[in-house]
Amino acid sequence: MSLADQVEAALDTIRPYLEADGGNVSVEEITPDKVVRLKLLGSCGSCPMSIMTLKAGIEQAIKKAVPEITAIEAINLTDIDDPNAVLPENLR
Repeated sequence: MSLADQVEAALDTIRPYLEADGGNVSVEEITPDKVVRLKLLGSCGSCPMSIMTLKAGIEQAIKKAVPEITAIEAINLTDIDDPNAVLPENLR
């Protein structure tokens, strides 16, 4: 199984939780030095808690399943203080 397939399989374990809040994640790139670059989709892309989702959920799932990954980065994190940030409906 390729590195990309392993990362996708790890993400599939947490996608139901992201989808429950109206979000998802896509792998944009895995760099030669094994950094996974992600894009947060749907409500995850505009949620002020997206940094927590990335660190506590997505990053942990990938690193546990694919230990050779060196880092996980989101290309579109929403800052917790962003005035345009919107919590998903069920978290308000």
